[in-house]
Amino acid sequence: MSTIPSHSRPGGRSARVRAAVHHAVEELVTEGPVEDLTMPVIAARAGVHPTTLYRRWGSLAELLGEVATSRFSGDIVVPDTGTVRGDLERWASEVAKDLADPDVLALMRATVGTGPGGGSACTADRHAQLEAILERERSRGGNAPEPEHAADTLLGPLYYRAIFTGLPADPDWRSEEQTS
Repeated sequence: MSTIPSHSRPGGRSARVRAAVHHAVEELVTEGPVEDLTMPVIAARAGVHPTTLYRRWGSLAELLGEVATSRFSGDIVVPDTGTVRGDLERWASEVAKDLADPDVLALMRATVGTGPGGGSACTADRHAQLEAILERERSRGGNAPEPEHAADTLLGPLYYRAIFTGLPADPDWRSEEQTS
């Protein structure tokens, strides 16, 4: 006979509060200026007391980081086209498509705006995907670039355009070299 430890309550109040708070954050970042986003405003939308948020997350930056990490984990499947170039092209197109979503952009901008480290919540999964593509190429015997160089080359322009310009990311992203 198996028993569930008393400290584990899958689907309990804790899970409901977390889901309500995440949903409130996602709604609020798309509805209004990020400057108006505060722990008490999020708590009111989620139907919980602000002390619940401070006790669980400590700060707005930590809360936004968790919501972003949750949102950006596992959304993009690592492609396997048979070539590193094909994999990187398809992957970059999927990242660009994701960055073209206004709700994604709103959450990213809010998270990045919380200060140092805020951006890592929006990029950690992307880096893991990129490293998986490059490692697969190495296991094939190919010569893959270093992950940092690939991230700077591929993610840098996409994230810059999405976060810092008013222009949407282009899901049909292609480098000039590829279209020439």
